[in-house]
Amino acid sequence: MADKKTGIDQALIRDLANILKDTDLTEIEVEQDDLRIRVSRMGPPQAATYAPPIVQAMAPAAQPAAAAQPVAAEAAPVASGFTLTSPMVGTCYHSPAPGSPAFVEVGQTVKEGQTVLIIEAMKTMNQIPAPRSGKVTRIMVSDATPVEFGEPLLVIE
Repeated sequence: MADKKTGIDQALIRDLANILKDTDLTEIEVEQDDLRIRVSRMGPPQAATYAPPIVQAMAPAAQPAAAAQPVAAEAAPVASGFTLTSPMVGTCYHSPAPGSPAFVEVGQTVKEGQTVLIIEAMKTMNQIPAPRSGKVTRIMVSDATPVEFGEPLLVIE
């Protein structure tokens, strides 16, 4: 019991925040023993505004392991094509506004760089571009659904 830390390692949090700043990443997460620390910030600072890093420390009990298992099960059936995965944690939207047509539909051909989805993270709408040209063969998330980093979103063949 003497080996176990009781407080949050502030030096680790500062190091993670500095990594975000130095690499222009928007989020980083580490896990040690039974403590997980995620440090995130909004995109690059604008002219006169800066979003300081937000730190969240969560015990594993707050995030059940079973929640991550269905994602892996859904990803397995994809046999061909390129699977676009979520670059961040947030809420995935199929259209630019409620009631607007979706950016893409299954069967539609897209060009590289074309916006295919939006992920809202920290009240910022992040356009997700198609990483390659091709035909959308599968959309794996519903509109207005929370997504995790690395979660499969759609397949382009």
